Amino acid sequence: MVPDDAQLVSFARHIDTARNLSPLTTKNYLRDLSRLQSLLEDQAIETLSDIDTQHIRSALATLHKNGLSSASLQRWLSSVRTFFRYALQKQWLSNNPADGVRAPSKAKKLPKLMDADQAIQLVNIAGDDWHSLRDRALLELLYSSGLRLAEIAKVDIGDIHSGEATVRVTGKGNKTRLVPVGSCALAAIERWLKVRSERALENEKALFVSQRGKRISHRAIQQRVKLIAQRQGISQPIHPHMLRHSFASHMLESSGDLRGVQELLGHANLSTTQVYTHLDFQHLAKTYDSAHPRAHSRGKKKPES
Repeated sequence: MVPDDAQLVSFARHIDTARNLSPLTTKNYLRDLSRLQSLLEDQAIETLSDIDTQHIRSALATLHKNGLSSASLQRWLSSVRTFFRYALQKQWLSNNPADGVRAPSKAKKLPKLMDADQAIQLVNIAGDDWHSLRDRALLELLYSSGLRLAEIAKVDIGDIHSGEATVRVTGKGNKTRLVPVGSCALAAIERWLKVRSERALENEKALFVSQRGKRISHRAIQQRVKLIAQRQGISQPIHPHMLRHSFASHMLESSGDLRGVQELLGHANLSTTQVYTHLDFQHLAKTYDSAHPRAHSRGKKKPES
């Protein structure tokens, strides 16, 4: 078998002494190399020098097909590379066939989402007190426009353009973009603005203010979203960014316009988010109107007087 037993014994002594590894780690190395032996035997390999990169890739693919996790595949490949580096030192072969081979990267966990019914349940806050009116407007805007936590905290009164049904958003790197706002969010904001002056300090520009009349903090928004979700009977933990993820998912599911949705989200890896730069806003607005569950009957631009 390749590697042969003598080579494995030599390698085991090396990692026991020179590298001072634990017995468990040594055992894991040898178990990984035992898998290598079996896989190479299936490929009719007779000596170490017969092994090339394609053999290692084939072995890796077989392990992946057999259900090994990404973490296990990465560990197996690391063990194999370590053995071949030792084999080079011992001059058992002239090159490391595992060089340049990569294990499949670990899959990223998808963010947890709310379905459209849950999102609407969350934002449908009853009550005419200032807390309820502010919170509903805040949540409606989060879900309507897919804003980040930092973005909604930065929104000023002057950033809301009711006539055009848009909000000017300052995102990462202080880049700005225009994002459509649904009619439900606009109506909630309008109701909030009628009582906002009762709380806001003089000259405070922030759209959403705290009980002290200053711009609401990130932490306060997080706490309010969590509390409201509990009050609205939603069992799963809810945080502001989940509304952004849900916005993106629901938009993409309905429209299929990946680039349009990413533009609305202000993702830097597509293009700059500066207003009007490589941005077909009419197309994005059309995508928004036809796809978002809270955007129907979005207000049309009012004629200039």
